[in-house]
Amino acid sequence: MDAFKLLTRSTKLKTGSAASSSQTSNRLPSTGKAENPQLFHNSEADNLLEAKKQSKKRKRGNVAEEPESDDDDAANLDFFGSGKRASTSAVKKDREQPQPDQDDVSESDEDDAMDEVQRRTILNAHKIKVTDLRDLNQIQSAQVPADESKKKKKKRKQQEEEASKILTKKEQKKARRLFSQPLVSFKELRTKYKISRRLAGNIAEQGFTVPTEVQLGTIPLLLGDSTVSQDSQPGQPVEPDLLVVAPTGSGKTLSFLIPVINKIVCHHHEKSDERGIFSIIVAPTKELSSQIVNEGRKLVQGTGVKITLMKKGMQVVEREDDEGGDKDVLAEDSPSEASESESDDQPKEKNSKSKAPVTKSDILVTTPLLLVNALSAHRTKPMATLPLVRNIVLDEADVLLDPLFREQTLDIWRSCTHPELRASLWSATMGSNVEDLAKSTIQERKDLSGTIKPYPLIRLVVGLKDSAIPNIQHKLVYAATEQGKLLGLRQLLHPTSRTSSDVHLRPPFLIFTQTIPRAVALHSELLYDIPPEAGGSSRIAVLHSDLSDSQRSEIMAGFRKGEIWILVTTDLLARGVDFRGINGVVNYDIPNSAAVYVHRVGRTGRAGREGGIAVTYYTKEDIPYVKSIANIIDVSEKLRGTDGEKSVQKWLLDSLPDLSKNAKKDLKKHGVQARQSNLKSIKDSKEQRRPSRISTKSGFERRMENNKKGAITASRNRKSQTQADATPANGGDDSWSGIED
Repeated sequence: MDAFKLLTRSTKLKTGSAASSSQTSNRLPSTGKAENPQLFHNSEADNLLEAKKQSKKRKRGNVAEEPESDDDDAANLDFFGSGKRASTSAVKKDREQPQPDQDDVSESDEDDAMDEVQRRTILNAHKIKVTDLRDLNQIQSAQVPADESKKKKKKRKQQEEEASKILTKKEQKKARRLFSQPLVSFKELRTKYKISRRLAGNIAEQGFTVPTEVQLGTIPLLLGDSTVSQDSQPGQPVEPDLLVVAPTGSGKTLSFLIPVINKIVCHHHEKSDERGIFSIIVAPTKELSSQIVNEGRKLVQGTGVKITLMKKGMQVVEREDDEGGDKDVLAEDSPSEASESESDDQPKEKNSKSKAPVTKSDILVTTPLLLVNALSAHRTKPMATLPLVRNIVLDEADVLLDPLFREQTLDIWRSCTHPELRASLWSATMGSNVEDLAKSTIQERKDLSGTIKPYPLIRLVVGLKDSAIPNIQHKLVYAATEQGKLLGLRQLLHPTSRTSSDVHLRPPFLIFTQTIPRAVALHSELLYDIPPEAGGSSRIAVLHSDLSDSQRSEIMAGFRKGEIWILVTTDLLARGVDFRGINGVVNYDIPNSAAVYVHRVGRTGRAGREGGIAVTYYTKEDIPYVKSIANIIDVSEKLRGTDGEKSVQKWLLDSLPDLSKNAKKDLKKHGVQARQSNLKSIKDSKEQRRPSRISTKSGFERRMENNKKGAITASRNRKSQTQADATPANGGDDSWSGIED
């Protein structure tokens, strides 16, 4: 036996490569679910919760001194025992005295309410900051008791205006700071907030036990937390308008689905006859919309709530100005097709039979253009109204309120005419311009509706605003040229050295490019890099907006199943799409903005999973645009609190040039100039195709090499087949051996 192996076994030592590989394999996001999905958690908040639980037990022990209460507690806590005696006594007690039991529950709920110190401790421990975005005059006027006379109110308003002028910016921030009630466990949704029993069961069936930071802070607010609105009366909580900035993969979808579904369930119980679309969820891409619908269908099972994905040809409302049958088909037929169908011999009968019925859905998930076309008949008619909608949710709100989608999103927002409409905006990045636009739009709606009772506008930020998730590893690699980026990517696919400084990236992972032609070119270049034994070219795919819906769905399904290992894509998949098992993200082309980088790298490390890697290549042409990304990486590492070597050194941050505002706008619109693809120039001259081509060899050479490999393997197969055929079954020598010259 080798003496060195014996010594290493006795001392439990491992070589550098083996240790690093074992650590990375144990910490890969694809290995499984994280124990704790929270990004920020410490012992201080955990100790506070444990102390609170112990105090609850002591209070219950002091109040209930009878032995029957001990049996009831044992029946409620012992889930694995038989508990027949305790359960029967509890059932008898429930039948005999139903009203005292409800009083006991309400008393226990009052005892469960935290004071301001406890709420502040938990929110600060999870890096949650809740702010009231209303003016100080509105906040202080909401605190005025209702019994005061008008003269006293006027005097108090004058005093408040004078006090607000004296306050400094720091004091104004403190005045706007709120410490709302946190959601400690998903069990509190049923015990404290009284959500639907079936909805609570669906949440438990999905395995959600510990809420993430965004769920901990937003769900109580949307379910009606009275601690954030001083003007709300006991038993009448006020639901606010909400702006949420939380890291990618932190569970924002579940945060807005649970309150929306519960609100519709309660409405169905109160007004069973009223049916229609009560909530609209707007997302920028079809992939994100279908993902929201899939998550929502798991939660609405058995609740009577229906969630639907908006599709072409779907009719949303009944229009009063529609006379003909085909005019009601709002989203599928174009005006030219409608005029052609009217010229037929029997148009009305056919169209009345083929007329699409109005969708019977409670929650509609859509992209902006689809719903705008459905409400306006492809901009040929005025926008129809949605009078029953009480909640509008903007997922990835910074994109939806960007100039690309802004008019469409605002048209949908204005079409929701219910006076009690509540809006919630969700994203991992949200600039001040988006906040100002949301505030102005909400204020306009309040002025138009003329609501007497004001409701707050609250912003909730998890961690640092506009920062990347702290539980992944960032790598910024200088590749000098386009060929250097391709060589670096091939080293990730085929690592040759196993030193500790190298980046080890295992599939599945995403590769982001700047444009669609570059994504197609990179995909064609990497087709033959995976050996046939591992699946060959079937393991790599490209996804972009030029593909059909069926092709995009098929590629997404193959990537989720694990049939596709490497997916080359554009920023189409940069936002919202949840791939929980992705081990890494490669930015082959530098992102167009810091916000795009945050969303790209957020495809890995989701739901608290650690071990994800984000690799960004940059060339000589990219140097002016690197500093914003380097700052995000530096802030993310500071937020994580790593004491080791940083990915971005201070000398690099100091040496990188700053970018002007005009250059940032141009980069956001068009990307890096060296990699811009202009269709007109491509048609005019062949020289403009070079930036889109990604290769170290010509396509003809690569095709010939691949054909040569295929010919070699085919000849080997033929030789083996001929040898097998040449050997006779009876072993005789009278078999025909072919033509000989």
